[in-house]
Amino acid sequence: MFKMFKEQYASVKEETWVSLEVEFKNTSINDLIELLTPTYQKHLTLEEIKGLIEFYETPVGKKYAQKSPLIMQESMQIGQQWGMKIGEEFAKKMKDKGY
Repeated sequence: MFKMFKEQYASVKEETWVSLEVEFKNTSINDLIELLTPTYQKHLTLEEIKGLIEFYETPVGKKYAQKSPLIMQESMQIGQQWGMKIGEEFAKKMKDKGY
């Protein structure tokens, strides 16, 4: 996100960006944790969360955490293609039935 801001505010000195980034990393992550906590509490027990932490500390957990954004991005593209295909097939069947 800071890369985007840096492009928008190109005249800001690098030292200002460094201090802003440190400040926002600390406050924004705490805000996010506070906002997300009720959702996790609603769906997972403390023991389950501890199990997830253990998993993410393993080599495969670390790899999964690293690759998840790429998997999600590619999965969304595949899902869109699949949805378009289903939509086209549905439209064809409706046309074949006279609608």
